[in-house]
Amino acid sequence: MTEQEKQFLIDIIENNQPIPLDFKYKLFPSPQKEYELNYAGKMRKQDLIRGEDGVQPVPLQIEKVFNGERETHSDGWKNMIVFGDNLQFLKTCNHNEDELIKDKVKGKVKLIYIDPPFGTGDEYEGNKGQKGYTAKRKSTDFVEFIRRRIILSKEILADDGVIFVRQDYHFGHYIKVVLDEVYGKENFINEIVVNRGAQSLGGSKKYSTATDSVFLYSKSQTYYFKGFTRERYKGEPTRTNMYMNGERKPRERTFLDPDGKPVILIPPPKTHWKFIQPKLDEMYKNEVVYLYFPKEGVNTGIMKKDGDSWIPVNYVPRFHFNTPKTVNSNWTDIPGYSKEKLYPTQNSEELLERVIQTCSREGDLILDFFGGSGTTAAVAEKTGRKWIICDIGKLSFYTMQKRILTIQSSKDIYNPKTLYNKMCKSFVTVNVGNYDLGKLFELGKEKYITFVLNLFEIQAYEKEKTLNGYQVCGEKNGSYCFVWEFWKYGSDANVDTSFLEELHVNVKRKVGSRFYIIAPANAIDFIS
Repeated sequence: MTEQEKQFLIDIIENNQPIPLDFKYKLFPSPQKEYELNYAGKMRKQDLIRGEDGVQPVPLQIEKVFNGERETHSDGWKNMIVFGDNLQFLKTCNHNEDELIKDKVKGKVKLIYIDPPFGTGDEYEGNKGQKGYTAKRKSTDFVEFIRRRIILSKEILADDGVIFVRQDYHFGHYIKVVLDEVYGKENFINEIVVNRGAQSLGGSKKYSTATDSVFLYSKSQTYYFKGFTRERYKGEPTRTNMYMNGERKPRERTFLDPDGKPVILIPPPKTHWKFIQPKLDEMYKNEVVYLYFPKEGVNTGIMKKDGDSWIPVNYVPRFHFNTPKTVNSNWTDIPGYSKEKLYPTQNSEELLERVIQTCSREGDLILDFFGGSGTTAAVAEKTGRKWIICDIGKLSFYTMQKRILTIQSSKDIYNPKTLYNKMCKSFVTVNVGNYDLGKLFELGKEKYITFVLNLFEIQAYEKEKTLNGYQVCGEKNGSYCFVWEFWKYGSDANVDTSFLEELHVNVKRKVGSRFYIIAPANAIDFIS
């Protein structure tokens, strides 16, 4: 900072004037060496995890167990469809205290795939007009919405895990910067190009947009990666010659001549043979090498050893390759979205097959916290992976259930011309922050008390404590907490003014200025 700038600051402070924003980074320089996104409302990671955004971990409630008597994974794991706010669910996973997921999710997720809303301002409906989801979050609000979830995703990902994030041209470049910040530029693996569902309209001054991006990042450098291979398409080359540009030594290789006898050949000048001799010998055993004869008079440039001399030959060694082809980062050879419209912006199973097969093994845990139509779960199920999917939309929640329950009638992932013909493994539907009171009452006294104490972050007592016959279960901020005893009063009884007056008479001398009562809202008479 210059002397003039220092004096300027002194003057405006003495005159009680606001400091210009230009001085923000001069007064508080960022410790980051790289560029990062800065915008209003950007929350620090530690504040997010601590709950400064007002979102806290909450207990998970099993709504229903499907196929409970059927096949489960070898360790007893049950797959999950979670209904509720994905940020709250991610925080619950990171907190790692809920009985349902404790030590089963945090640090165990091997692959995350998400296709979040694109911040376009659009609203989407199902194929029968049902409300699907909204992409109305825009600008920095959208970026921060995604960023907070990406931060928590890293916290629960296994050390050797990866994340795939699909975005389009609206905000994809900003989300890429967020991923660089959270996961580290050094852990960026690929930007994969995939087909859009429908091209955005172009015009006289721009091209139509035909593709989306899928950003692939790892948590560390020890991630699993297996290149995905596919069968060669009709019309793709299946044969080629044996040499490539650049001279390398030794230049000689032993082939078989037209009579089937060994012959030593060197390639044309400034080229070299593609394969070392052991590989070439193996190719001969596999009968993939053949000789191509150009038109008469064509100089092949290839020479054979004849005693101490080299003489030209009129043939070119070539080879067949009908083996599967390893794909690159251009995945526009497959649909990006499904032709079957169970749900708006439904990702294709072909896309998720590549994602899951590339960076996970059988038995690995896969997570998608923008579950949508459930494609991630369906493909994970068909490829022998464990899975969790989460969404806050009711259409999504019921679409995902139906898709998994009828998975036997869908196409086989390895042979799309046949049906999968297998029932799904056991899975559960789970509520987060949106509870069924009847099912809570079915938990019984002890589990119900534990559930509500966790829900409201109350410090439970190790031993029961009573105040003139009223059992207090714990404390919050130093004040007693009483859980409404439906098992004692009956589920039809309510917290009314008579109960409060009786409570006041019995405990007023034993409590301070505050006493918490935890009860369902519909069990309190004076809440309208």
